[in-house]
Amino acid sequence: MTIKERYEGILEYFQQEQPNPETELQHSDPFQLLVAVMLSAQCTDKRVNMVTPALFAAYPTPQAMAAASVEDILEYVKSVSYPNSKAAHLQAMAQKLVDEFDGQVPDNMKDLTSLPGVGRKTANVILGIVFNQATIPVDTHVYRVSHRLGLSQGKTPADVERDLTRHIHAELRFKAHHWILLHGRYICKAQRPDCLNCGIQQYCKQYSR
Repeated sequence: MTIKERYEGILEYFQQEQPNPETELQHSDPFQLLVAVMLSAQCTDKRVNMVTPALFAAYPTPQAMAAASVEDILEYVKSVSYPNSKAAHLQAMAQKLVDEFDGQVPDNMKDLTSLPGVGRKTANVILGIVFNQATIPVDTHVYRVSHRLGLSQGKTPADVERDLTRHIHAELRFKAHHWILLHGRYICKAQRPDCLNCGIQQYCKQYSR
């Protein structure tokens, strides 16, 4: 099987099964999405969604969060992973939004990654969901599943992002991010991949072994 055939088969399957995938992080505006994605690092979306309603009620805007202390924010996020650093990053991120971006979430990689606690993956999520840009955020799920399927052998998330970008047309890139992520979350799990209930067995490099 060629790499082109592998990509085409996998993408066709996902397109038929889930034509309009969406993030599972609950939010109502770009600022809330940014906060949720920052909290989701090495943490489940389910846990983040349990935390954010109260957090957003207390700090609905960058201005409100910037005015809060790190200790105050920590009280709302202490059940997520790495709560101390995330609380500090949220406060500093909100402060920079207010000071340098008029409280608006930036629409480009350079400005987004200048925000405390915002790396390339988080920025790509924002650019894809909020600004409809053809990005492919690579988290642990996307990295793992891409290797198992044989879509990439890249040694870093940036390598995997480049491989996926090279082989996936722009209009499908952000959807493909969701497809691969959700496949990793519910089927191709880290510890016990559910290969018997996987609809893309025939395209999977690891399964063929």
